[in-house]
Amino acid sequence: MNTLLFDLPSLVAGSIMVALTFYAVLGGADFGSGVWDLLAAGPRARQQREVIAHAIGPIWEANHVWLIAAIVILFTGFPLAFAEISTALFIPLMVMLVGIVARGSAFVFRAYGSQTDSVRRVYGTVFAIASVVTPIFLGIVIGSISSGRIVVVEGVVRADFIDSWLSVFPIAVGALTLCLFALLAAVYLAVEADGAQDEALREDFRRRALIAAVVTGGVAWISLFLIRQDAPVLYAGFVERPWTLASIALSVALGVTTIGALLKRRFYVARLTVVLQVICVMWTWAFAQYPYLALPNLTIQQAAGPEVTLQIAVIALVAGGVILFPSLFLLYRVFKGRKAFALIDAPAGDQTGARRP
Repeated sequence: MNTLLFDLPSLVAGSIMVALTFYAVLGGADFGSGVWDLLAAGPRARQQREVIAHAIGPIWEANHVWLIAAIVILFTGFPLAFAEISTALFIPLMVMLVGIVARGSAFVFRAYGSQTDSVRRVYGTVFAIASVVTPIFLGIVIGSISSGRIVVVEGVVRADFIDSWLSVFPIAVGALTLCLFALLAAVYLAVEADGAQDEALREDFRRRALIAAVVTGGVAWISLFLIRQDAPVLYAGFVERPWTLASIALSVALGVTTIGALLKRRFYVARLTVVLQVICVMWTWAFAQYPYLALPNLTIQQAAGPEVTLQIAVIALVAGGVILFPSLFLLYRVFKGRKAFALIDAPAGDQTGARRP
């Protein structure tokens, strides 16, 4: 490997991973909440959906800034990679885009519309289904990039619009992405339910988190098994580099710790460990694939734009971060620094305080 880890193109590529990490940890939990909205059941189904709506309502739109940042950095700093990915994976990317728009629109119309309950249920169904479909296709895009099915020959993309993404390994990565987001959301929602008058509501999300943790572990091992056949270059990156093997071991340890914390009802510990687990999974994949932006033949160096463009991109990232991070801190401090939903504050037996997101 001749590519230096800390050269300018690698630094800009790393900023894409940073943005995607924030998107997974924050925006991913919003998508996962839609999964539990779809699966809300039992005598507390309405209360479960209220917790979900008020947990994500104030801030869910802001989380898309990370995805936008990743896309802008990609087409600015690595135009060849952007052209390759957006051309070969046009269909899953469009499904993602439609899912993001449909999910957001349905969430707002359900919350603020003046329609009947039946119409709101329709919006709720659209919101929940889009929350399931979008993470799956996000994972499919990631799995396709890593599987080596997208080939560039003399600057021209050689890939079929269907075969480039419709295979077992990308679908498995899509399922893993959905499971990780659902796990994040369940743990977050268990924390959000802190102080609710009905402790059983928190137990609902705790049980969902335990189920999601077990399912996520199973899907993760299936995905690792499929890598050897469907993504041999990525597999070599996993097994031939000591730091990726150590990172896999750390991911497993964090997953076990999350389950233990949930069993002991240590919800804030579980929130910390599940966040670290998702971060660890993402960066394990990134380091296993390095120095490729898209396997099998497009490296970071080959895809990088002119050096002056990368320099300007770094300056813009630093300047934007100075504005973005304090703004997001203030947003979270205002909306998440207090109890998440009005039912907590309402007197016993009074649910009139429940407010819309």
